[in-house]
Amino acid sequence: MVGDADKLIAPDAQGIATASELLRAGELIAVPTETVYGLAARADSADAVAKIYRTKGRPDFNPLIVHVASLEQAEHLASFDKRAHRLAEAFWPGPLTMVLPARADSAIAPAVSAGLPTIAVRCPGHPVMARLLDAIGLPLAAPSANRSLGVSPTRPDHVRESLGEDCPPILDGGPCAMGLESSIVALRDDGGWSLLRPGPVERGAIESIVGPQSAASGTKIEAPGQMRKHYSPGKPVRLDATQIAPDEFLIGFAAIEGNTNLSPQGDLAEAAARLYQCLHEAAAAPHPKIAVAPIPREGMGEAIADRLRRAAA
Repeated sequence: MVGDADKLIAPDAQGIATASELLRAGELIAVPTETVYGLAARADSADAVAKIYRTKGRPDFNPLIVHVASLEQAEHLASFDKRAHRLAEAFWPGPLTMVLPARADSAIAPAVSAGLPTIAVRCPGHPVMARLLDAIGLPLAAPSANRSLGVSPTRPDHVRESLGEDCPPILDGGPCAMGLESSIVALRDDGGWSLLRPGPVERGAIESIVGPQSAASGTKIEAPGQMRKHYSPGKPVRLDATQIAPDEFLIGFAAIEGNTNLSPQGDLAEAAARLYQCLHEAAAAPHPKIAVAPIPREGMGEAIADRLRRAAA
């Protein structure tokens, strides 16, 4: 049931039913995924999708990811070629989003795709989100559950802190395991592909399925997370810091201890899972500036570096 004090919905059968009823009625729900918490609405309702844009303060040229219960449901929304099927077989359910040609008969609200001929689809792996998608039987549009351009939420309290009085009920799935938004791959008509957003599914793993990246990303916004400034903690951010000034809050890594540390062991997966939590801590600290220790760029480090570069923009 929904708690009046904190708007939390328990992730049990009754809670899933409550969340489903609210979503069917066109309301918003904050939902857990293995990456970050999403702000979900039924993707076939223009009014419900408009509530996402209003609540986040999100520009309407920035498309949304549609979350589905299965590959079969996704095929009603997008055109899948052999490459897309191979990627789905390898990484779904999981933190991979594919940008594919949209089907004209999908009934998805036009605002979801921001006027583009493509649609971004993902089958998430979080068990609570999976049960919700099965229960509602509808695709859900769900960007991160925070104010636009802000730090993404990986816990229910992050959602409440970011959205404030506009915060909808939150389906409580605990802390997000991966802590970075999904990897986004665009499959091109000419057989090429682009990595639009690095994430938990690493570039090398994608290349092992569809070959080396062979298409540029271009300059237009095709998917979430491509804006130059994003994930901002509201303070100046300095990267690759090995020494800090007295007015800086240091986010450390490995041997560089800092005021908080992404991973004392230098584990990039742990660093990814803790990145937004550390940025939230830095935003709440009294220091007016933030410094971040150097992070290796290989593997998961590519996705971490992408988020930090946009946070520092």
